[in-house]
Amino acid sequence: MTAVETRLPVRVMVTDVWDQVSFAVSPTTTVADLKRRALTQALKQRTVSVLDESTTLAALGVAANSTLIVLPARRQPVR
Repeated sequence: MTAVETRLPVRVMVTDVWDQVSFAVSPTTTVADLKRRALTQALKQRTVSVLDESTTLAALGVAANSTLIVLPARRQPVR
């Protein structure tokens, strides 16, 4: 008989790109490995940060049913 390794389904939110990535990982997976994998997968995707708010949606390539995230202000440095 061969042992079947248990896999845990996990989702990781990568806030730099506001995206979730999903994995099935071993219970022995380290946090460092999970973080590396999540960042690698999420940062491959194209992200756009719009600093000029007069830019049109068409110029950004926004398609039907796109999800946009609106923040009240730009991030402020921590003092």
